[in-house]
Amino acid sequence: MLILAWGRVVSVDSLVDAVWGDEPPATARTQVAICIGALRKSFKQAGVEGDVILTTHPGYRLETTGSDLDALQFTSLVAEAAAHVKQGRHEQGRVLYRQALDLWKGPALAGVTGRPVEDEATRLDERRYAAYEAWSEVELALGHHQDIISELTSIANSSPLHEQLRYNLMLAQYRAGLRAEATEGFRMWRRNFVDELGLEPSVAIKELHASILQDDPGLTLPVQVKPMVVPAQLPPDVDLFQGRAAELGELDRLLGEKAPGMGLITGVAGVGKTGLIVHWAHKVAGEFPDGQLYADLSQYDGKQPEFVAGALLGRFLRALGVPGDQIPSDPAELASLYRSVLADRKSLIVLDNVRTMSQITALLPGTGRSCVLAASREQLAADSGTVRVDLGLMTAHESQTLITKIAGEGRATSEKAAVNELCRLCDGLPLALRIAAARLVAKQHWSVQHLVDRLRDEHRRLDELSTGGLEVRASFALSYRGLTEQAARMYRLLGLLDVPDFPAWVGGALLDVSPAEAEDMIERLVDAHLLTPIGSDATGTMRYRFHDLLRLYARERAESDEAEDKRRAALHRVFRTYLTLAEQGHIREYGGDFAIIHGSTPRRHLDAPLVGRLLGSPLDWFEAERPSLVASILQACTLRMEELAWDLAMSSVVLFETRNYYDDWRAVSEKALEANRNAGNIRGEAAMCYELASVEMFQQRFDSATPLFTRAFQLFDSVREVHGRALTLRNMAITDRVQGGLRSAMSRLDEARNTFRVVGDASAEAHTLNQMSQIELEWGNPDAAVRLSLEAVRIATALGETRGAAQALNRLAAAYVKQGRFDAAKQSYDGVLRIVRSKGDTRGEAYALMGIGETLVASGQYDEAESILADALEIAERVDDLFLLAKVHLALGSCSQQLNQLTRASQHLLIARNTFHEIGSVWGELQASADISRLSAETCGGRPLPGR
Repeated sequence: MLILAWGRVVSVDSLVDAVWGDEPPATARTQVAICIGALRKSFKQAGVEGDVILTTHPGYRLETTGSDLDALQFTSLVAEAAAHVKQGRHEQGRVLYRQALDLWKGPALAGVTGRPVEDEATRLDERRYAAYEAWSEVELALGHHQDIISELTSIANSSPLHEQLRYNLMLAQYRAGLRAEATEGFRMWRRNFVDELGLEPSVAIKELHASILQDDPGLTLPVQVKPMVVPAQLPPDVDLFQGRAAELGELDRLLGEKAPGMGLITGVAGVGKTGLIVHWAHKVAGEFPDGQLYADLSQYDGKQPEFVAGALLGRFLRALGVPGDQIPSDPAELASLYRSVLADRKSLIVLDNVRTMSQITALLPGTGRSCVLAASREQLAADSGTVRVDLGLMTAHESQTLITKIAGEGRATSEKAAVNELCRLCDGLPLALRIAAARLVAKQHWSVQHLVDRLRDEHRRLDELSTGGLEVRASFALSYRGLTEQAARMYRLLGLLDVPDFPAWVGGALLDVSPAEAEDMIERLVDAHLLTPIGSDATGTMRYRFHDLLRLYARERAESDEAEDKRRAALHRVFRTYLTLAEQGHIREYGGDFAIIHGSTPRRHLDAPLVGRLLGSPLDWFEAERPSLVASILQACTLRMEELAWDLAMSSVVLFETRNYYDDWRAVSEKALEANRNAGNIRGEAAMCYELASVEMFQQRFDSATPLFTRAFQLFDSVREVHGRALTLRNMAITDRVQGGLRSAMSRLDEARNTFRVVGDASAEAHTLNQMSQIELEWGNPDAAVRLSLEAVRIATALGETRGAAQALNRLAAAYVKQGRFDAAKQSYDGVLRIVRSKGDTRGEAYALMGIGETLVASGQYDEAESILADALEIAERVDDLFLLAKVHLALGSCSQQLNQLTRASQHLLIARNTFHEIGSVWGELQASADISRLSAETCGGRPLPGR
């Protein structure tokens, strides 16, 4: 199922349905999770680096980077073959169809069962027969009727319902002189067809049968007459042109009687615009019998528009046969003569490296059947009738094929992984790919991996992508030189950032201008194809990104044209802006500047309307900026801005914690910890020890968390940071509680609570009361737990509907359950659900659902409890929280026991006990073991189970 989805998410429900159909076992989701774990382990044991199967809501996704699938190769080859045939290149189409069909080694997905798989197999088989139909038609058009009879007979007999295969076989047999075989085969096929479907075959195949009986001369292969070669100004066609079938097909709209009179290709420098227009022009040269004109307008850069128009009109008129002495000098007369000459002709005018729309307009024919095809690095505004092609980068498959064709199949096949990496480093840019492949041809003693190793050095990559007069840097420079000074500065400073994408306000921070001014400059870079817009994020803000090689060129220009202090100041403004917004987002989520400490970095002033728009939903902003926040923290560390880095890391934890981004949390904490330790920043080192310990605690790695908390506590104590010390004490207490040290936990919590009162951290105080309430519950004191929880709720809800309020209500509900006040518990849990769902806190949602399920079990509503707990389990399996997963299984075990589902109860309890043991939760393991013992005693003793 994951392979069939190929890079797309497959939900757990889909996997369960594929395996078990309409009757899945109760533990189906858990079994799926176990199977996924086993597969991941198998990949690791096989030496596969990185994650192959990714957990992505609402299920799993196969990591396909660097991999390929024969079914996708088949589809791509068939599409490319069809495009060649449509354009009259039957031989190329025949070869590609053959390659596609040779990928088949038997029936699709043989030996794999399950309705979704069988449906996909049927679909693939239908596409295979369709490819055989198309292939046989091309072979017939090429006169290869004798060669295909044997294979076509086998395929047609194996699929009698595909009428076109029989049609093509009969035609091949007739042209090969096998008239009797063709007619007899039709009669037998028709009889089986009628018997099976109860329908007569189509009129077309019956007419073919009649024509064969009559020896109709129209069935013979028509003689192909090649058009006369027409002289043209086109440069030579591109060697080993690869891919671009869809774009070539779009340009074919320029052909025909009522075709548009103009085509425009735009795209980034080096993307292959020149190659595409020249290749297409050569391909369709016969459609323009009166000649093909060509001009590269880059030679006119910096010239006045009137000069450019006059020079090109005069040049084209001479090429069209107008004597030089008859070419007028007046611009209006010149344009009039040009249009008059082309009026009765069908010519193709190809213009490369166009800068402005006026350059094209001056060369448009007035009437007639001639056509203009232009290529530009600019996003020109053409009219609606223009055929537009915005040329993008090559796909991974197209890139690999291009490298293989130029460098040689043997070389590429023996180093597939290196070829894949080479394509990635070249960013799918055709110019870069061709240069890299040419270097491999010139350096036969180099392996592909050797070139990859040289390209990995970002400081040398543009130097390496240069050979034989071709240079990626020079291609980019043409676009860069056309920018205004401010736009050029925006471009090069943006290149300094390590972020994967960015909004316009980031550009504003770089240049210290308003977001509106920055957006205008950035949109100019988009028009020049130096930046790519990627759409609006969750806050409604447009985001942009670089292609990798363009980013390297921008950084190169910045390092050359900007002083080091200017570069550093620009980056510092961006990171301070991120810090300002992250701090404000944290405040809005917590109801105040709580549960956190800050560094000394000055914030950057931002207009209130901008902050309000970006942080209308703080977690949406954090989510949209997550990769950029992580990259900024890491880059700040590298630049020795460690004070800013640890503050920004701590201010972003609200996202990492709420949305379970533990890997990001750990990465920024480790990097900032190292930077602050190296700089001797004790307070920053303490803060990052605390954060790193917290992420370990959240993932139930208590053995790792404990020494880090101890170190953080000692460092905070040494610099008299009482707030950080109290936050650390609180989390040390949580670790103690989970591991069974209730008395030490209560003592630490009491001390921490007193400090939070002094420093005014209401959120942390409420959270501490929650933990104290839980300990009272575990001591069997529900009344004391309720008192503490009510106080926590009072404090937390005064701050708004924050996560702290949800946590306080969750703990209060648990205490109510122990008191037997089930309605009050349900009401509290409903409040929790409302808050966590509004914030997209899936982990919090699972805890709330588990609490509701436990309440329903305690009140005897077992069927409803089972359904709610199943929902909690589904979420728990997704959020990578083993403690939560174990607790849900424990609750399900109790529920199943009450429903007299003893086998299921035993399964849940065993999973709970083993998971608690794995994470070192003494309390949880003891609880699960006790429940298992009770279940075993009751079952073996033969006594009836309580409840139902």
